[in-house]
Amino acid sequence: MNATRITYLALLALVLVAPVIGLYPVFVMKLLCFALFACAFNLLLGFTGLLSFGHAAFFGSAAYVTGWFIKSQSWTPELGLLAGTVAAGLIGLVVGAVAIRRQGIYFAMITLAIAQMVFFVCLQAPFTGGEDGLQGVPRGRLLGLLSLESDTAMYYFVVAVFVLCFLFISRIVHSPFGQVLKMIRENEPRAISLGYQVDRYKLLAFVLSAALSGLAGSLKTLVMGFATLSDVHWSMSGEVILMTLLGGVGTFFGPVFGSGIVIALQNLLADKVGSWVTVIIGAIFVICVLAFRKGVVGELHAFLERRRQASAKT
Repeated sequence: MNATRITYLALLALVLVAPVIGLYPVFVMKLLCFALFACAFNLLLGFTGLLSFGHAAFFGSAAYVTGWFIKSQSWTPELGLLAGTVAAGLIGLVVGAVAIRRQGIYFAMITLAIAQMVFFVCLQAPFTGGEDGLQGVPRGRLLGLLSLESDTAMYYFVVAVFVLCFLFISRIVHSPFGQVLKMIRENEPRAISLGYQVDRYKLLAFVLSAALSGLAGSLKTLVMGFATLSDVHWSMSGEVILMTLLGGVGTFFGPVFGSGIVIALQNLLADKVGSWVTVIIGAIFVICVLAFRKGVVGELHAFLERRRQASAKT
């Protein structure tokens, strides 16, 4: 446990000094936004056992809501982020209320179908800008006081939001509520037999995951200054699944690591190989799945656990 905390503190220190050592702030901010998205998705898949194919609906809809309120209604950034998060949570409540009545592939396909409905709403609604999306979203002034137009100010704001959300997810997982979610993941009939209202727990986990995904999408709009159809497209749902599986489902740092790999590859290869970047990422994913069945971080945890057990026996 101490080693884990030291590792997290070292990574936090690295993130805090990243702009000083020459890392491009906008790239790291984008990475943190998608890392938060992956962590939110992992709360549902890794700790509750529910596979959603429609999480782009929450990420993208929140991006549009935040962009519209800040650009068209001149809301401050914190209110825009709150509006996007609440909107994603409400959509998650509706989707979850319908989807959790089914399990397995049926649950996944319902989330995908409803996400496609959200996509077409974003395509046709007049306030979304259609195929052009929302462009030129200003960052504004936090609480009306601190300007976020500077990349440095925006960077540390994004870091603060990510750290708080990461700690919040950790607290959820380690709480009694989180233990029930793990029990549902491992043996749902047993949880039902013990008297737990499983559907309520799954619905709450779904709404929390949707709201945190929405916060990630809202942050991304604030950082990049735009919201587009790619944010709500089904491929975004596939991308967050890829990030989570690549890093390690059911681990805390796995989704962060997986999103770092995917975003870094996209950033490095997009201007060199064009659309082939998707093929390259897919090939890397296949290799990692074959070599690291539990994801990179998951396999590392398993290796360290085997080492610990071997040391205990000797």
